[in-house]
Amino acid sequence: MKRRLVSFLYRNNFTRSSIRPIKKTNNIGMKKSIVGLLVLLSFSVFAQETVTEKFQKITTVQQAEQFIAANPPLKGAILKLSVGKDTALIEKRLLMQKAGDIFSVRYVTYKVLEAKDTTDYRANYIFLDGGSLSPSEIDSLKKVIVQKHSQGVSFDKLSDEYTMDGNTTRGDTDWFFGEYMFPKEFQEAVATHKLNEVFFVDVSEKQWHYIVKKTHEDRVKKDIVVLRANGR
Repeated sequence: MKRRLVSFLYRNNFTRSSIRPIKKTNNIGMKKSIVGLLVLLSFSVFAQETVTEKFQKITTVQQAEQFIAANPPLKGAILKLSVGKDTALIEKRLLMQKAGDIFSVRYVTYKVLEAKDTTDYRANYIFLDGGSLSPSEIDSLKKVIVQKHSQGVSFDKLSDEYTMDGNTTRGDTDWFFGEYMFPKEFQEAVATHKLNEVFFVDVSEKQWHYIVKKTHEDRVKKDIVVLRANGR
């Protein structure tokens, strides 16, 4: 019986040496397929951009809105914050950043899209019109007004008495920024003087002359627009 089996295997080429390579070849092919699949999966994972990488490409509010619409699972949002108004710890940290900054806190990423810094000023003033008064008259009035104020007369009362622009605010400028309210020379002078100082501002080309008292510390303002999303 044994001889018949050996003879059968020999006639049909089923030797031990011919059987093994078939199994080996199949194993090698399967291993290659598995390795290839793992490589593809790994490439797919690593090819995905992180939130930070996506944020680096976003520079405008419009692009931020498009990002939010295209990525609902990230729960994106646009924040508008102001110094003095928003006081939470994360809001204070955001207000310290400049436009373009990106940072993450735990599993949330932020990017400052816009940042605007402004400084408002406030003072009292008396306006003297060089078109109606001579230079000597203006110099004389300046001396009289400063002397009266040093003797205790309030600046708002002096403004009511001497100003020539017809203002009804007792000389109070209210908070202002920019040249649309006062000449450039006026704003620059207020910015460089200290609280309660009295000084002169002359806009020679227009024959405008001011006696000014700085009544408030400068008010610094900062407004920012921030993109926020889950992920890092």
